[in-house]
Amino acid sequence: MSEKKIFAGQRLRRARERAGFKQTDFAKNLGISPSYLNQIEADQRPLTLRLMDRAATVLSLRKTYFADGEEAKRELQLREDLADPLFRSLRGAQSEVSALVRGAPHLAEAFMTLYRAYAAQRETVLQTFPALPRFPYDEVRDWVQSRRNHFEPLDRAAEELFETRGFQPLTLREDLRRHLRDMHGISIVAMPGLLEAGLFWRLNRKAGELYVTGDAAPESEVFWLAHVTGQLEHQGTIEAELKRRNFSSEETRGLARMALANYFAGALMLPYRRFHAAALAARYDIQRLQRQFGASFEQICHRLSTMQRPELPGIPFYFVKTDIAGNVLKRSSATRFQFAQFGGPCPLWNVYRAFAHPGEVLVQLARTPDDATYLNIARTVGRGGGSYLARPRAVAVVLGCEIGHAAQTVYASGLDLNNPDLPDPIGPGCRACERTSCRHRSVPPMGTALDTGTAERGVVPYRLKG
Repeated sequence: MSEKKIFAGQRLRRARERAGFKQTDFAKNLGISPSYLNQIEADQRPLTLRLMDRAATVLSLRKTYFADGEEAKRELQLREDLADPLFRSLRGAQSEVSALVRGAPHLAEAFMTLYRAYAAQRETVLQTFPALPRFPYDEVRDWVQSRRNHFEPLDRAAEELFETRGFQPLTLREDLRRHLRDMHGISIVAMPGLLEAGLFWRLNRKAGELYVTGDAAPESEVFWLAHVTGQLEHQGTIEAELKRRNFSSEETRGLARMALANYFAGALMLPYRRFHAAALAARYDIQRLQRQFGASFEQICHRLSTMQRPELPGIPFYFVKTDIAGNVLKRSSATRFQFAQFGGPCPLWNVYRAFAHPGEVLVQLARTPDDATYLNIARTVGRGGGSYLARPRAVAVVLGCEIGHAAQTVYASGLDLNNPDLPDPIGPGCRACERTSCRHRSVPPMGTALDTGTAERGVVPYRLKG
């Protein structure tokens, strides 16, 4: 089996400079020529496994620092799985996880699939439903993540419709109403009571009517109209994308179909080339883009995380939407940012501080355990409940990019991006985070045994062996 090529030049250069090595001296430590190192750092040559291990040793880095996104995600997930008390006797095997993921990725994937099947069965309260290898929402999220949240055929179809029909961002609501009426014979009817029934909209093809809740924000209605347009006109494109993936159930396929229709809606509201040019001109200022396109803060953030067209890429962002209890409602990433598989996310993440400052944009520099630093932009989103008895939903979103892209954004203004003490130390969740001295820890890190025989008391109410 041929060795997988890993291009990690930018990460290698950052780590080298942070450690104070000149290129010539570092090349000597690696046993290669300075010109060869220069080619590696310029991503003209791949980083071999031997050099990766050597660089990690010289720079005192975790070996996963240089892993690609998929490999790092697989290793994180496997480590979390092995944290289950079921594998208590295997705690000594934690050091072998990297070797397994790197040397036998298919075996590692098979183990994780088997563990998911076990976990699904164990956590089913009522033993009346068959356990699935993966929960449908998780399976769809993983699929979207594997595509870096970018579906090129749908993106181009939405952009073509926008341009050929002469739509305009600030009149898109009226444009889509007219389009649905002229092309499909569908009229928009405001219907009181839909929201109380748990619905935003309902399509009645026979009557030629699309019922929408009467008190929706304009940008929400635009999104629904665009979603329905995608269902009516690009079902073939959606089905072609679905055929590229072997989903485990029809329920999962249905959720994926809905996700693609939503993707089309976002791409139609914010057509790629127009939005890309506007984002560059505004230095990714979310609020300026809101006004320019008549979209919500959440819609702009989510669209920014999808801008990965090969010949015209935007900044690779990750996007997360969470509620006040820490439940992740939506997530996607074009970065190597790692999300927790289970357990609560990190409380030091600024998305949770946003709930204490509703409506305010919070900016944070944060460093993850793999020594990557991110610029995070967080804010609460959503509207009030509409009445006293309709409790508003407390949700917030966070948009993040690696620090190498931060200077392209307005949010880096006033930040000392080169100050190593400025970033907050965040992690993917306590179970997967290796920072044992963190006073915010809620549970021990995976793969560690507790020392209950000590007379010491640490910043958390337990000590760890080893």
